[in-house]
Amino acid sequence: MTALDLTSAKPDAEARMRPLFGLARAEIADVIGEALSLDAKKARMRASQLWRWAYHYGVTDFEAMTDIGKEMRAALAGLFSLERPKVVDRQVSIDGTRKYLIEVAPGALIECVYIPDVGKAGALCVSSQVGCTLNCTFCHTGTQALVRNLTAGEIVAQVMAVKDDLAEWPSGGDDRRLSNIVFMGMGEPLYNLDNVARAIEIIADGDGISISRRRITVSTSGVVPEIARLGESAGTMLAISLHATNDKLRDELVPINRKYPINELLDACRTYPGVSNVRKITFEYVMLKGVNDSDAEARALVRLLKDIPAKINLIPFNPWPGAPYECSSWERIEAFAAIVNKAGYASPIRTPRGRDILAACGQLKSESVKIRASERVKAVGSGQ
Repeated sequence: MTALDLTSAKPDAEARMRPLFGLARAEIADVIGEALSLDAKKARMRASQLWRWAYHYGVTDFEAMTDIGKEMRAALAGLFSLERPKVVDRQVSIDGTRKYLIEVAPGALIECVYIPDVGKAGALCVSSQVGCTLNCTFCHTGTQALVRNLTAGEIVAQVMAVKDDLAEWPSGGDDRRLSNIVFMGMGEPLYNLDNVARAIEIIADGDGISISRRRITVSTSGVVPEIARLGESAGTMLAISLHATNDKLRDELVPINRKYPINELLDACRTYPGVSNVRKITFEYVMLKGVNDSDAEARALVRLLKDIPAKINLIPFNPWPGAPYECSSWERIEAFAAIVNKAGYASPIRTPRGRDILAACGQLKSESVKIRASERVKAVGSGQ
């Protein structure tokens, strides 16, 4: 019997140790097939094995892949990296919420938040960009300039790092702690839709992390031209960061409204692929004292959404240093909710989670700083 010759599996320096996270299953098979001179069927089989070990069992070492031969494990280890991003800081709130400061690349820091007892078991709020361009006036993240989009791998890596911290391997099962993913962290997901959609494809794959698209929600501030493409390419639940019932106020709170006003946004919601009474769109409405919390605005919100399958999340404003707003009183929020409920809409009041560690909705902001290319070159040249 001739032994398998894997000497050709030693890739050149440029191709060596490609990050696995972010690659589609077919791309993994292509890399394996070309590097190891395997036919398409065998390459797909090896890719499926690797996928399951990485995403279902969460292994960090190729030596743990016990149904793959020793020589093949070594060859795969020469092709791919299972390295997680660096968790720079981890804070735990008194309510169990966990906030992570993650370095996805040198100089690129993002935050993501795990919230227990949300959805079926717990939700992870992931980021899609380093910083943000939208400048929503009630949002702390909006005060941090955009550095760049995250890659699909960097989005998926947030899930991997948090599952490591929760010790939730293998994936799936009735005792899982992470059941939902929400794209409500740093950045505007629809300004990075290609990478977001690719990440969702990986997260939803049934042989790996296996979080259903029905349990993945993408929130947008209103990038109207991309809303239909989100439904077609990702098939997730949709959330709209609305916060006002008229263009004048929304122009102030959510400046993207000046480009895509409310009527255009709601037209896109009405035609969102798959929208129905079973797959309702969530409208997020932050409660700002004396700004958007009157009974008249509650009634206007009901009229605005009357023909859209919707639920309305009322979000008590979460303060942050230097914020120009105050949170509506609890009595005012409940009065607002009563009007919306009476009209037949589910309007849960979101319980603030992680406020004490600035992990609540609208509070995320990393300390990433955009470094100019000339400064990077200077740093490299000086050996820093």
